[in-house]
Amino acid sequence: MKKNKFNNTAGITLIEIMIGVVISAIMMGAMYTTYSVVNNSYSQVTDRAKISRSGRDIIAMLMRDIRLAGFKYHLGANASGISTQDDLQYVGGNSSIGDSHDPIIVVENELGYSAEDDVSKNNTTDDLCCDKIHIVYGDFNQHDAAQPYKRYKVTYYALPSGEGEYYAVYKSKESWIQTADLLTGVWTSDTTICPECFSGELIRDHLVDMEFIVFDKQGRIINPPPRPDDASRKDLYNIAIVDVRLTFRSKKEFFRVKKPRLVKGLGGGVAQPDRTRNHDDKFLRDSVVVSVHTRNIGS
Repeated sequence: MKKNKFNNTAGITLIEIMIGVVISAIMMGAMYTTYSVVNNSYSQVTDRAKISRSGRDIIAMLMRDIRLAGFKYHLGANASGISTQDDLQYVGGNSSIGDSHDPIIVVENELGYSAEDDVSKNNTTDDLCCDKIHIVYGDFNQHDAAQPYKRYKVTYYALPSGEGEYYAVYKSKESWIQTADLLTGVWTSDTTICPECFSGELIRDHLVDMEFIVFDKQGRIINPPPRPDDASRKDLYNIAIVDVRLTFRSKKEFFRVKKPRLVKGLGGGVAQPDRTRNHDDKFLRDSVVVSVHTRNIGS
């Protein structure tokens, strides 16, 4: 009787297949774990870079506006017959902060913006965010026959955001519009009168704190910041440096909560949790601090 020619055919047993599946699963698990670690690290680096970049962008805006504080543009010789002097009404002295034309006014610990800023509306001691800054400067527009000289007021302030979990930075730009008799005027952000003006423009969300500290020409802190409606107004034109500090937090949770690791007590006592391994606050915070020198105040 002839032998079956297929008796010597090589094959794979069920056990070999299972071993291959297990090895493949282990390799795929290791690859996924490696990918997750790399992806998480990349996400953290990206989030950190975004926070830092957005902070620098706002700082650049603040630096530009603070350096403009007190600026007055003089056209000089011209063939249009326009006065070379700024004839706009100046409001100072005992005026309110909302009406003042002083170059820089810092209001501590007050959220929001209104035409009549008042220390009586400052935040409670439980909520010390955030400072506010008003910046006034002049410009010129020879195409505006009614009022070629311009005076602008830029305000940076904060409002609660994220159901009170953090804040947001806002910016407003107003122009001083004066009547034809050159006696009275008013600040306005009405775009029909001032096309370049705006009110309450959101600049950046997820703010933790915003602080402005002013220094005089001798490098001494002016504390509290001078106000136009009290005796401290004499220092309004002595402001030479403004320190700006902005602190932002990540949009998403940055740190992963780790379970406390038990550490044996001294002498074999009761084990205590290692609190350094536990993150109660899982958000990343990043602060940007810069000193800005005023260029047009007191000169």
